Amino acid sequence: MTILYITGAGVSAASDIPTFRGQDGYWTIGSKNYTPMKMATRAMYKFNPHEFLAWYYHRFTTYRDYGPNEVHKWLSDKNVNTQNIDGLDGKAGNKNYIAIHGRLDQMTLYQKNGLPEPIAAPWHKVDESRLNDSLLELFNIENKNPKVNRSFKPYVLLFDEYYTELYRFREAKQRMLNADKMVFIGTSFNVGITNMALQIAAEYNKLVEIVDPDPVALSIGNITYKKMAAIDYIQKMG
Repeated sequence: MTILYITGAGVSAASDIPTFRGQDGYWTIGSKNYTPMKMATRAMYKFNPHEFLAWYYHRFTTYRDYGPNEVHKWLSDKNVNTQNIDGLDGKAGNKNYIAIHGRLDQMTLYQKNGLPEPIAAPWHKVDESRLNDSLLELFNIENKNPKVNRSFKPYVLLFDEYYTELYRFREAKQRMLNADKMVFIGTSFNVGITNMALQIAAEYNKLVEIVDPDPVALSIGNITYKKMAAIDYIQKMG
């Protein structure tokens, strides 16, 4: 049986990384002047790149302090599409996971179609004593005005962007089509990729398993609920 694991922020919670919509989540706590839904947008990058980059820099400094947990390690030899941008699946040894929303440790050339291959982001070179200017310089942004085909942006899918081949979209979808069973771990089903997976599961009558202490009730057939944390699930699975 071909199994595809589709993971969300709940998987990285055991690494002490805040979930997005929890009490201390990144979508709950924004910057001083903007809500997270406004921060994580292409518009914010274009018109307030210093604010945008500073917010993502602080997220990166949080991520780099933590390593993969036992769930990431258990998934390291499995077929994984993850919504997480923390890169912990790769640190756990998974060589072919798909980070469908990108990776914060990388950046890509700023283009309208978003196709250039990502490269390592220069977060480690940031001079915090002159944070905003340092970030703008490292991402090649002059006069707080990003230039197409010249400036760089974090390799992260933003709210006002769409899935493209930069994020291996067709491959991620093909994995869904090829799977006999899709196991969702630690996701709230609030993003487009999970909705697509559920539509494919319903259309092709695929097996679905939801792993969550408080799972969302879904109105599709062939579904099994595992009301438990991800760590408990992998221990049960062995």
